[in-house]
Amino acid sequence: MRVSGRLAASLVLVPLLGGCNEGVLDPQGPVSAAEKLILLNSLGVMLAIVIPTIVATLGVAWWFRASNTKATYLPDWEFSGRLEMIIWSIPIMVVLLLGGITWVGSHDLDPPKPLAGSVKPIEVDVVSLDWKWLFIYPDQGIATVNRLVVPVGTPIEFHLTSASVWNSFFIPQLGSQIYTMAGMTTRLNLQADKPGIYQGLSAHFSGDGFSDMRFNADALTPGLFNAWVAQTKAAGPVLDAAAYAQLTPQSKAVKPMTFSAVTPKLFDAIVMQQATPSGQPTGGSPTPQISPRSPQPAPLQQGTN
Repeated sequence: MRVSGRLAASLVLVPLLGGCNEGVLDPQGPVSAAEKLILLNSLGVMLAIVIPTIVATLGVAWWFRASNTKATYLPDWEFSGRLEMIIWSIPIMVVLLLGGITWVGSHDLDPPKPLAGSVKPIEVDVVSLDWKWLFIYPDQGIATVNRLVVPVGTPIEFHLTSASVWNSFFIPQLGSQIYTMAGMTTRLNLQADKPGIYQGLSAHFSGDGFSDMRFNADALTPGLFNAWVAQTKAAGPVLDAAAYAQLTPQSKAVKPMTFSAVTPKLFDAIVMQQATPSGQPTGGSPTPQISPRSPQPAPLQQGTN
């Protein structure tokens, strides 16, 4: 009964595991595809060492078994130049191969390095909050919370910071997780090659709401992306100092929302830590304000993403 039960469980789980294709092994962009290639190359180099080592271990154990009278026992053996050369050449070769793969990949996939292409990139400013993601589109003048929308085939230049604790921005199918830190900006370049909805998440523990700090990255055709931008600009609240102040308190599983306009240079004010939780500047240049006639945002809605 136990065997049949385990067999039945295996038959159920195997098809389910076969559908787990939303991670780093299912790349949907040039960066993630290059990272997958590096992973497979590194695995191949290591298997070229691991497999012969396992085979040699089994072979030595079989040859020097107690019943093999042909095995020669040499208790006074001390040195063999040929053996030493083989033993040391293997790790040297591994270090050179893995080091070469890492060196080339580190330069080709440097996060701030722009992606090659004929299409003009779009800029997205990212702010990690407790526990949600704020995406600001400076060229389009709009913003979203817990939803990233990008055009397919267009490089995306991310500028990232944190309004709270250290965090990590990661879209596994697009590649390259990168950290967000308060008071500084990190840069990342990604691109989606196919339309779809890709899961984004926080890859660094940041408190009680960490498990719900997820978002959808919607990759749309350029036409649909432009239509979405126009629709977002047509209605909705404005992301000004007061609206930002409502985003900064800790909250869990915040539902996605959009803002039809954004206070100019709000992201710069957040990086310089001039936008406090109360929405007031802490010093230096004041945080730009939008007209008081701007519509006020609705209270944050919490739920399950």
